[in-house]
Amino acid sequence: MNFMAPGLGNKKLKLALVGCGGRGSGAAVQALTADPDVELVAMADAFSDRIEKSLKGIQEHFGDEKKINVKEKNRFVGFDAYKNAIDSADVVILTTPPGFRPYHFEYAINNDKHVFMEKPVATDPVGVRKVLEMAKIAKEKKLNVVVG
Repeated sequence: MNFMAPGLGNKKLKLALVGCGGRGSGAAVQALTADPDVELVAMADAFSDRIEKSLKGIQEHFGDEKKINVKEKNRFVGFDAYKNAIDSADVVILTTPPGFRPYHFEYAINNDKHVFMEKPVATDPVGVRKVLEMAKIAKEKKLNVVVG
């Protein structure tokens, strides 16, 4: 998987992780492994201990490699933390519980971010319609969206 996104040229892609549980940590490792020009710069979760545990695990996986650059000020905690993390990145990984995903996806697309999100993408018809609506906008904006 190559994360080179249209319009970003050859610069390092800034990656944000929203949802720092086991799946989020695994997805971040996979993204960082897939392309040498990807760097983790921001993390968000409702709970600070999950961010710290996830960050530690990701750092241990990569050792001395310079793929993780999540400064203390870029570790965002709380239910609105996703906004700050998304604002900090080019590419966003959404791995929060699926009830939140349509709103996080909407914010990312409205702010011109490329997105990888876990499935299911929503938990109810309203959420599914929101995701479909935002997917059309993402396509119009030529943003990459991947669901795994």
